Amino acid sequence: MALEVTEAALTEQLVRLVTGHLLDPLEILLGTDWTLTKLERRTRTQAAVWAKDLLGPNDRVAAQTAMRLVATLYPSDGPFDPPAAWWQAPLGQVVAHRVGHPTTDGLSYSTAGAMLGITKQAVHDLVNRGKLVRHSDGGVTSESVRLRLHQRNSREG
Repeated sequence: MALEVTEAALTEQLVRLVTGHLLDPLEILLGTDWTLTKLERRTRTQAAVWAKDLLGPNDRVAAQTAMRLVATLYPSDGPFDPPAAWWQAPLGQVVAHRVGHPTTDGLSYSTAGAMLGITKQAVHDLVNRGKLVRHSDGGVTSESVRLRLHQRNSREG
């Protein structure tokens, strides 16, 4: 799976996420007024900026933007553990490519597979062939998954 995320698709997902996670709850609590309408317009504008940053050439800016979005949109007292489908959506693909897993160094085979778009068995095979690095706690390292994504993208791009 190459990084085939378009700026438009990423922008739309970011608008949906910010609206669903932040603005809709505010509307439920506060009702609709001109301030919320203004925030909705600002969200669309800012989502386009975030998408440009996430897909742009500056790795540091992209990683910082990705981490800020994940921390804000998915706050939790527990570890960040999105479902497998999240990694296939535009934001998940960009996060995997730019930072690996944003909150842990060690990944289960199933999480690594979700990030790479392959099966757990395929992850196991990559570990056995030395293409992914085993984590000391079991599973694989997030960095080796991120590097694998980069290698695959450079071969396909």
